[in-house]
Amino acid sequence: MTDNEQTRQPHIDLWPRVVAKMRKEYGDSVYNSWLRPLAAVSADSKRIVLAAPTRFMSDWVQSHYLGRLSDYWQAEVGRPISVELIVNPIAAKAAQPSAAKAAQPIAAKAAQQNTESSADPHQVIDGLIAPQPSAAPAMSSARAGRANLSPDDLCAPIDPRYTFDSFVVGKSNELAHAAARRVASAENVQFNPLFIYGGVGLGKTHLMHALAWEIRQRNPERKVLYLSAERFMYQFVRALRFKDTMAFKQQFRSVDVLMVDDVQFIANKDATQEEFFHTFNALVDHNRQVIISADRSPSDLEGIEERIKSRLGWGLVADIHPTDFELRLGILQSKMEQMANVNINDEVLEFLARRITSNVRELEGALNRVSAHASLMGKAMTLDLTREVLQDLIRANDRRVTIDEIQRHVADYFNVRLADLLSARRARAVARPRQVAMYLSKQLTARSLPEIGRKFGGRDHTTVMHAVKRIDELREIDSALDDDLQHLNRVLGN
Repeated sequence: MTDNEQTRQPHIDLWPRVVAKMRKEYGDSVYNSWLRPLAAVSADSKRIVLAAPTRFMSDWVQSHYLGRLSDYWQAEVGRPISVELIVNPIAAKAAQPSAAKAAQPIAAKAAQQNTESSADPHQVIDGLIAPQPSAAPAMSSARAGRANLSPDDLCAPIDPRYTFDSFVVGKSNELAHAAARRVASAENVQFNPLFIYGGVGLGKTHLMHALAWEIRQRNPERKVLYLSAERFMYQFVRALRFKDTMAFKQQFRSVDVLMVDDVQFIANKDATQEEFFHTFNALVDHNRQVIISADRSPSDLEGIEERIKSRLGWGLVADIHPTDFELRLGILQSKMEQMANVNINDEVLEFLARRITSNVRELEGALNRVSAHASLMGKAMTLDLTREVLQDLIRANDRRVTIDEIQRHVADYFNVRLADLLSARRARAVARPRQVAMYLSKQLTARSLPEIGRKFGGRDHTTVMHAVKRIDELREIDSALDDDLQHLNRVLGN
């Protein structure tokens, strides 16, 4: 060993002690996300060099933790020493346990629990049961091949009906549509990630399929992987089962465009979130496009780690609001044009657009039922006959309103941010609209007081009780507030 090697090796050996102190100060979450992936790769009497696997990780540690790292190193060596960061995935990986070994404690813990119970030779990872490899014969090469599918095999089928041309644009979805168009046609990544969110049946899946079709048509050589968050989790669990997480990483990090639908599904799935986090970072760091959909905004996703929420909000967040009457009528007219030998008058279409307000999927289903009845019975669809055919659906829509919908309408009406409505802010400009939203949630839904409280930032049910009582008292003496409540009731269809 040379003198230089003798000088720097003790400094590298101090890295576990330094990182242990950082872990004690900042906690396991920071340690697992930002410090554990680093590796001490070289040192001399004046500096220590740490390798990070990605540029993003290097920049983040540089901005947030480099000062404390320098303090701890100086305390260990007893003299000033600088800490430098470089991006070197190979060096960082070589100094760390392999991803497969890092995943083994999860599987080993589950296996130990199953062995102790002697009930079922399965492991449970993120709520998904997978047989232990040891409980079955040795895996053949054919089975191993099936465990590690190619991105094309993993990709969900893309529905040819869901294109940009067949997507009806209105005020409630124009931002999401424009953003999707831009991402699909851009040669370079502009918004990363593109995050599209909205309620059930409002068109998120249509836009996701349209994006995939458009990207493939413009450049067939680009690798586009579109799948649900549930499928992502399932493949991750399979990788753990077959002890081949490196193949899993290669599958998802070799694509040009990763599209994950319904990301809220991985809520409270800690191991899956950890892998999703690193997959996301790797793709963004290499300038690969990531497109995500969910039923709510990144900041409102419950059970998702804060570090993931912050990354999902990095690029462009585009929401799809509930449809208005004009958009619903346009959707019905567009669907009518695609139907052969079916003629439904405008009066019926307008009736459907006014009464079926929950989501586009139910609206199209109502049109299909009406057209099928007209075709099979050989009758013209009058307004009375339409009411008779759809009486169950109409009754359901007459009484159904969600807390999410109430919150959005109240926030828009009082001109406050939805995030403020759900926050801990107590300013009067926010507190009164929040009480109104709680009051309407109690009056217009069947949800319990604790359920309503949870939808308003995890508040206690007594807070909801106070809000309901307070608004009840005020509307008796405040005619302006009573007018506000009547207007919101009309807007919400009650």
